[in-house]
Amino acid sequence: MLNAWRRRTERRDLAGRICAALTARARAPVFFRSVGVPDTVDGRFDLLVLHAWLVLEKLELAGRRDLAQAVTDRLFADFDEGLRGLGAGDIGMGRRMKKLGSAFYGRMKAYSAASDEAELASAIDRNVFRGTGGNDTARMLALYARLARIHLCRADVASGELDFGPLPND
Repeated sequence: MLNAWRRRTERRDLAGRICAALTARARAPVFFRSVGVPDTVDGRFDLLVLHAWLVLEKLELAGRRDLAQAVTDRLFADFDEGLRGLGAGDIGMGRRMKKLGSAFYGRMKAYSAASDEAELASAIDRNVFRGTGGNDTARMLALYARLARIHLCRADVASGELDFGPLPND
């Protein structure tokens, strides 16, 4: 019984470290200054989801569905905390979280369905730039995501090692 509790605690702590690392990467100023992602709540959410997709995909491929779920749970706990920090109260929180969940999983599905870099760029343009980013910026972010996937394949994500590779224009 204690071993099961210890494993859950270790998994929860590892999920927290993974979320902190992917959040730090998604908050890199280069995305907002050089790539042109809007420095808004929506823009930050979209970058976080893009990075989460990369990590969750790697965890699923590694057969670590339990850890992927723990990371997702932690992300949503952070979303809840962020909304409350912006002044959202208990009334309507369920509706807001449902909307966030729909946006999160919709983006995950769109990115996963992209069969090549052009389709990924199109999904990024729709989601991150709301169709106004222009092809060059969406393509730049799609190229970054493709290269990040390669770097993450070489990393031991299941032990908390995240290597997204170089930042765009770095």
